[in-house]
Amino acid sequence: MKKLSCFGNKVEHSLPSIQKHSCLLQSRHPVASSLLRNLARRANSFWTQLAYFFLVSAIGYWALKLCEPKSPSYKPRDLDIFFTSVSATTASSMSTVEMEAFSNSQLIIIILLMLFGGEVFTSMLGLYLSRSEFAGRDHRKVNSAVSDHSDNNIELKLPPLHPVKEANTFKFDPEMKGIPLKPAPCGEGLVKYRAAKYLSYVVLAYLIIVHAGGSTLLSVYISVVPSARKVLRDKGLAVQMFSVFMTVSTFANCGFVPLNENMLAFKHNPGLLWLLLPQVLLGNTLYPPCLMAAIWLLKWVTGRAEFDYMLRNSGEMGYAHLLPGFHCLCLAATVCKFLLVQFVALCCMEWGSPAMEGLSPYEKLVGALFEAANTRHAGESVFDLSIISPAILVLFVLMMYLPTHTSFLPVRNVKTAPKIQRDEPRRHLLTRLMFSQLSYLVIFIILICITEREYLKNDPLNFNVMNITIETISAYGNVGFSIGYSCKRRLHTDSPCRDAAYGLVGRWSNKGKFILIIVMFFGRLKKFNMKGGAAWSLS
Repeated sequence: MKKLSCFGNKVEHSLPSIQKHSCLLQSRHPVASSLLRNLARRANSFWTQLAYFFLVSAIGYWALKLCEPKSPSYKPRDLDIFFTSVSATTASSMSTVEMEAFSNSQLIIIILLMLFGGEVFTSMLGLYLSRSEFAGRDHRKVNSAVSDHSDNNIELKLPPLHPVKEANTFKFDPEMKGIPLKPAPCGEGLVKYRAAKYLSYVVLAYLIIVHAGGSTLLSVYISVVPSARKVLRDKGLAVQMFSVFMTVSTFANCGFVPLNENMLAFKHNPGLLWLLLPQVLLGNTLYPPCLMAAIWLLKWVTGRAEFDYMLRNSGEMGYAHLLPGFHCLCLAATVCKFLLVQFVALCCMEWGSPAMEGLSPYEKLVGALFEAANTRHAGESVFDLSIISPAILVLFVLMMYLPTHTSFLPVRNVKTAPKIQRDEPRRHLLTRLMFSQLSYLVIFIILICITEREYLKNDPLNFNVMNITIETISAYGNVGFSIGYSCKRRLHTDSPCRDAAYGLVGRWSNKGKFILIIVMFFGRLKKFNMKGGAAWSLS
């Protein structure tokens, strides 16, 4: 065997990235190469991601505990610190500690936890690992092709490939005789590897541009608008710290706000809400359509075949957020419909209620749209949920329960239909025996009602099944909405009480908080149980 060439006449031009990542790494560091390939294959497994989120939460707990809080006289309990770390890592924003109790160093740690736990960032890590898997797999294919022809001691030269409009197909120069018109043995794998590499760059650029642009716009707005600047000055919070914190929190759809009042402090600043509203959608529900639009724009500008491969073979890229074009359109339409329904319901039910009291008509409209966008996973609130009508709260519970990629698909074609694969018998059996997500939530709510049964009996206006359900569904949906606790709603006022600016879970027992920690992890990894409950039949 003298020479094997694809996409040209030299091996070094055909396999540059694969030789660097696979051949070189395998020859010099075989153990590291093996570990990297194993990690790449298991990057999207339940246990790997659970270990990642738990490890980040544990490191965050250790870092938050080492840093001094803003007030030396107040130190949160260890369970509350770990709860806050898990809440930030899972993008849940459930709170048991007032946000203004954290110092600047602790706020920076929370920013990092929200960044490392955000869906776009974690999916980007999986994308980088999948590139190593592509490189190793295609390197093995090339080695196999070389070994097949080494016995004949012949020289195999393949002419340049010309992409055609059919997806995943290439044709050779018709003047070359004796070579069949079929894909090259290593050409498709190379295009897939390069497409995965370019896709990781696109996601990284998407992440950087939104964070840099969002924090800059927030800083400029607060610096220009005196009323918004006064809020931060009264709280002793720097403009840059607030802008970066809010951008990371909003884009990750965490919902933490470094103010006790959440976004109620800015209900008279509709301009600030307009700046945050696109970040809520760009980081979660509209991320797949925006990513597809960015790839289409890059293909139109650059004309590179890698971007065309992404658009034509979105299911082959192994990236859950890269959906086919038709699916993206249906997803965007579904998101807009949900927004419209909630917006209309809020305006009709709460226009003259105490929740919107003191707001101008324009501020009410912007506030209602902002609140509707945050019910699906973001959790920043511009209204007091404790005085929202029960009908709206039930609607919010439904929105919090729905997964990110919920969409109405009137037609299922080949590109949008889920692929049916033959799983291993053991794994298939475990999947069939799993409960549905709704069943698990009912179990969690029952357990919390058992642990908080004394509060349910003695303080029924604050502790009731409705409020506990909202808290549990909010933790499962990684939203962060909470009714809160009010001393005015107590029936027995014989004991002292102080209103605190954190969620209802802050008043729960340690057992109830621990159960909600499990719910937050379960909600962050709910994509692994989307098909649970298939073994149950109600007919």
